[in-house]
Amino acid sequence: MPEIQAFRGLRFNLATVGSLSDIVAPPYDVIDSSLQDNLYARSEYNVIRLELNRAEPSDVTGDEIYHRASRFLRTWIRDGVLEAEGDPAIYVYHQEFKYAGQAHVRKGFMARVRLQRFGEGNIYPHEQTHAKAKDDRLKLTRATQANLSQIFGLYPDPENTAQEILEQHIVTVRPLEAIDHLGVIHRVWPVTDARIIGDVAALVCNLPMFVADGHHRYETACNYRDELAAQGQLTPEHPANYVLSMLIGMDDPGLLVLPTHRLLEGVPEYSVAEICEKVSPCFDCEVAGDGPEGADKIWKDMEEIDDQMMMALYSSKDSKWVTLTAKKEAIEQMAKLAPDHSPAWQGLGVAILHRLVFEELLSLRDIPKPTYVHLVEEVVAGLKGELEGHRHYPLAALVMPATIEHIRQVSLHQERMPAKSTYFYPKLLSGFVFHKLD
Repeated sequence: MPEIQAFRGLRFNLATVGSLSDIVAPPYDVIDSSLQDNLYARSEYNVIRLELNRAEPSDVTGDEIYHRASRFLRTWIRDGVLEAEGDPAIYVYHQEFKYAGQAHVRKGFMARVRLQRFGEGNIYPHEQTHAKAKDDRLKLTRATQANLSQIFGLYPDPENTAQEILEQHIVTVRPLEAIDHLGVIHRVWPVTDARIIGDVAALVCNLPMFVADGHHRYETACNYRDELAAQGQLTPEHPANYVLSMLIGMDDPGLLVLPTHRLLEGVPEYSVAEICEKVSPCFDCEVAGDGPEGADKIWKDMEEIDDQMMMALYSSKDSKWVTLTAKKEAIEQMAKLAPDHSPAWQGLGVAILHRLVFEELLSLRDIPKPTYVHLVEEVVAGLKGELEGHRHYPLAALVMPATIEHIRQVSLHQERMPAKSTYFYPKLLSGFVFHKLD
């Protein structure tokens, strides 16, 4: 990655706000209206008022949400609710959580990273971005002149050397702590020791960084920087040359990538027999379970087999699941359908699902955006009409997540995975520290 720097982060004054658990929030793109209301109710200082300000009945243009976020931020700084760090710091960040009965601790650190456009240096994306989300984040950045949440970046460090330097430094220091709405424990330690910061910066400065999450925010940071440059406001050391980032070693033991399963509405009501007939030239098919609840055993089997070439589809028409295992014809067909992509991209489960199964074999093109869920329980709930909105889904898909190695390979080929190929759990919280851009 390029240069990383310590910075004087803006942090909440605990004497004013009380518990950090009441003022933090997950990233904007995983917050639905119910969680938004819940976060608003937790505290008058909850960061949701900045990160995802709620529309009000009196709004006219829709841009009022950004103006309100800006007013909250300015007011909180003026009143001492938010205070700047005494010295430039980087911030060690741990997340302690359980998944599938196993305890995990993911470890990294927050710093500001000098921006590079994707394709112009050694910072790599792995997923596609969308103009609407970038426009939203750019309006918020213009209004607040701040990075309110961090980019999630991965870097190669097989021995976790950089992180271990920080771990030794904080071992006797009491952290800032918050527990989120999912029960994940988040701990943060500001590190202001210039020697420690210098050692860590030197270790990572020549390494690549792979953006794991926050692609829209990263590209927005580049767009905002370029706007200031065009206006003649950008000096070499202006803070807008940097973006707040969380950096995690690719071999961190707590790094967990969850699947993103698909629930499809507005598509034909295919029976399992019709599905099998259409996909059989490229897949071996096996009817594997009845009813939405059959997803649980199927997914356990898929996790154990751990093969990108295996997926499962559910037909609401006859309430059955069918597993699909790719034959060599599937790989051959992917090479023909996506000749501009690398074999690494062509072999992704999500790419095979969308490009070959949905678009080519089932002729599902120009369909409504799927509902994306990560837990099998959510798949079951969606198929039973129990998710928010109570939609009817004629088709569902269980698909394996891309791995860290897939991210590395696809990114180094200057490619981007299909949308929602990865889901890094748990999400990083906004509210521990902000990076001001003025």
